[in-house]
This record gives sequence, structure tokens and C-alpha cells, in this order.
Amino acid sequence: MRPLRKLWILVVLLLAPGLLILERWKPTSSATTLTRGNRPNILMIVADDLGFSDLGSYGGEIHTPNLDRLATQGMRFTQFYNNAVCVVTRASMMTGLYPRFGSGGLLRSTMITIPELLRNAGYSTALTGKWHLGSQSPNRPTDRGFDEYYGVPSGCCNYFNPAQPDPRFYDGQGKRRPFVHNQQSVDQFPEDFYTTDAFTSHAVENIRRLATAGKPFFLNVCYTAPHFPLQAKPEDIIQYRDKYARGYFELRKQRYQRQLSLGIMNPRSQLSPPDAPAGSWTYDYAIQPWEKVDDPQREQRLMEVYAAMVSSLDRGVGRVLKALDEAGIRDNTLVMFFSDNGGCASMPVDHKGYQAYNAGKTIGTKESYEFCGPGWGWAQNTPFRRYKAWTYEGGITTPLIVRWPGKIQPNSITHQTGHVIDLLPTFAELAGTPCPRTFKGQSLLPLEGTSLWPLLNGKERGQPNLAWYLYGNRAIRQGQWKLVWGVTRGQWELYDLGADRTETRDLAARNPVRVRHLSEAWSQWAKRSEVSDEELRSPSSPN
Repeated sequence: MRPLRKLWILVVLLLAPGLLILERWKPTSSATTLTRGNRPNILMIVADDLGFSDLGSYGGEIHTPNLDRLATQGMRFTQFYNNAVCVVTRASMMTGLYPRFGSGGLLRSTMITIPELLRNAGYSTALTGKWHLGSQSPNRPTDRGFDEYYGVPSGCCNYFNPAQPDPRFYDGQGKRRPFVHNQQSVDQFPEDFYTTDAFTSHAVENIRRLATAGKPFFLNVCYTAPHFPLQAKPEDIIQYRDKYARGYFELRKQRYQRQLSLGIMNPRSQLSPPDAPAGSWTYDYAIQPWEKVDDPQREQRLMEVYAAMVSSLDRGVGRVLKALDEAGIRDNTLVMFFSDNGGCASMPVDHKGYQAYNAGKTIGTKESYEFCGPGWGWAQNTPFRRYKAWTYEGGITTPLIVRWPGKIQPNSITHQTGHVIDLLPTFAELAGTPCPRTFKGQSLLPLEGTSLWPLLNGKERGQPNLAWYLYGNRAIRQGQWKLVWGVTRGQWELYDLGADRTETRDLAARNPVRVRHLSEAWSQWAKRSEVSDEELRSPSSPN
């Protein structure tokens, strides 16, 4: 055999495995090529108040092997956005629309939901866990497109005993959160009950049932973890004992370094310092230097319990993913995981009542009702500023992991932007169904999101314009530029997110024309979203 021919054969043999891998993971050219017989099942898993950096695959130290494995099997987003708090995020993720803040409510007859759209396209639908968009007709889950529902229609509840009312310091009423199965109230819970486990079990049952139904399904699993109250099982807490003894400043440094090594963050964006409170706003808290914390052992216990809740959530996700494998539907199921807002720093308005209620109680038990507080809430969103309820990146950025074997490149990262308003258009495209102009005799508001499929398919989608409003905070992003109004400072701030994703260098004074144009664009968006002048003067909750 000639030497040159031998060389070519050797090259082909060496390259063949790589060529096969490239061919195997070559993305499909368009989701619209799917036929009615091979449309994917859609599993959308949503965490509650999970921080951007809590997962190992996003730089965290918390033990999350199942979600980290999902990340290696799919795509991670570094710039995926929510609406900064539970209820308005859920309104957008269900409708493909920005929240409407006017008197008509967040969920209206002029909006179609994901389950309504997909059920009309021949999908089975089920929801497990948190809903938060109405517990009365016509906006219960089973009114708005879900065939099956089990969970908490409004907010969160005691993890060990949902029948236990909220403490009075929380809302001044001490009311019990409803817990239902379809439209029937659930009032009795076994001694070993824990909501994260119960939601997981219900989701697994649904997968087993729906896998044999002969048609695709949309399953939405909305965990309440790790939303407060901080409550976890002792065996989960013990693995984190003394892990957070060095405090939240050190935790942020460690997470940031891991994010740089993972490619989650660009080193041009510096680790943000804490914001100093500048007013008496409800969501503005001072972050104490760790050496000045009054009771560091108690403070670190809060994060230990929080981490235990995230581990329990991860274990639940592992059980759900295993159910897909056992049902033989893994390869034709798109799995999506994200959080509804940034990590939470919420503290009660009634601090004396909070302290009196929790005095003598062990943090993490069903008797206690604790919050993480601002230090840990800030650390959970490393490397960003702030946390839940703010329109800085720490409040509105969520980890997003998407897996669809054979369609999405494994272990890939995208730095393109997306938003929860993009979910309904994405699922509509994957299901091969257009969004109707009318539904149940009502003209529908036109969608404001666009499909994420080009990103998932390895293509460029272009930078959409995005905007936010919440409790007086406001922001707009156009391309790399983001304009933010922080209620404590009472003025616009301008950031170049391409060079400063962590919003540490305010460029507003140097760019007055850009500030004016962006602020005018925000005002136009706010008018469409029914943000009233009265709301801007005296901001309140959208509930």
C-alpha cells in the first residue's frame, strides 16, 4: 500500500468517531419539520426563589448532581430573565405576555395559557405544585387548561403540614393556604409528609400515566422549594453543618471563581459589592459585614437549611427524570428547568412578631418560620446585585437548563438572551400549532415573546428588547444597554451589560441622550402594561 494512501486511511480512522459525534448531535434545521406523530412531550420544572448561582453547574457548592447532570446533557443559559417575583413571572411564563398591572388582573380571558394552547393541539396537560394565578373560578388551573392539578394554588405553605396556618407576623391574618387536588381541598397530611417529596411523587405518577396515553403531554412541575419558610428534613440539613461558617461574602467569592472557570461569567464583569440601603423601602435591607453579625451560628444555620431544601429539590428532579427513562420517553421529551425569580432576601415587616414567634424554635423544623435574610439572599445570586423584587440582574436572572436528546447540543452554554415570555411561543412551535387570534369567543392580546427554538437549535436569534416593572423598580434592556430605576436612589442608572453584566459602573451621566431614549421607551412599554401614574407614585404589590 502506498504511504500516502496509508496516511489518508489513518486520518479517516482517527477522525471518524468525532465525525459521528458531530453528526449525531447535529441540530435539526427547524422545529416546524416535526410531524404530529413525533412532537415532543414537554416537561417544565420551575423552582421557587432559587438563586442564579445555587446549582453546581452555575458555580454553587450545594449538592445538585441531578440538575448538574441535566446541564451536561443539555444547554445552559446565562442571560435568561424572569419578572423578579413569583406571581408576575408565572403570569408571563403561562401567557407569553408581560404582566398587566391594571384592574383586569394578571390572568385574563384575553390571554391564552400554555396548557390551553397545547390541549387544543392534542396534548394531555398536568400541573403539580404552585400555581399562584387564582384559586377561584375562572382562573383555577383546571379552568385554564390543565386536565390534572395537585398543589398549592396561592403562594407557599408549611412544608411538613400545609394545613398549618401562616404565622400572624407574616401577613397579619394567620390564614391557612389552600391545598387542593383538582378542585377538591386536601386537609389531611401524613406524619412523614414533605411538600417537595409529595410534588415529586405526583409528577412521577403523571409521567407513568401520560406515557401510555397515546398522545404527547405537557407536564408542569412547580416546586415551592426553596421559598421560605426555611424547613428541611434533618438528614438533608446535617450534610451542610458548618459549611457556611465563613459567611456570605466569602461564599460569593468562591462561587464567582467557579463561575469564571465554568464559563458562566465573563471576567470583564466584576463581583458586585453590596448595595447600601438608602431609604425605608420594604425590600431594602442592610447587609452586615460577617464579623459584625450578632449570632453567626444562627446566621449560618439559615443557609444550611436553605441548602438542604435545594438538595431535596434536586433529588426530586432526579426521580422525575428517572421516571422519563423508565417510561422509555426520555429521547422525545424536552425538559426545561428554571427559577421564577432571584434568590430571596425577604424579611417580615413585623420584626418583633417574627422574633417572638421563632424564639426557642429550631431553625428548619415545621414549628419555625424563618427567612434567609439579605446576606444569603444576595449571595445566592452571585455575582449580581440585589435579589428578588429588584430589577437589577440579581432579581431578574434565572438559571435555565434545557435538554432534548438529539436536538440540543449537550454540555453547551448560550450567552444569548431569553425571557419567560418566550416559553409559550417556543412550545407552540415545537407542538406545530399557531397561537390563535381568538379563544373561547375572546380576541386575544398579541404575543410579546418569541420562540427560543433558534437558540436551542444552535442558531442566532437576535437581541429582543425587554422591560420590567415591580413595586416601583423599573428597567429596560435594548441590546447590551440596560436602564434601571432603583427606588431607593430615585433616578435612572445606565449599564453596558456587554462589559459590565454585574452593573457596577453607572454610565448615565456620560450618556444623557441614551438615557432619555431608553426612559421614553420604558414609558411606552409601561403604558401598554397598564402601569398607572398612581402605581408609580405609590408602588404596591401586583397581587
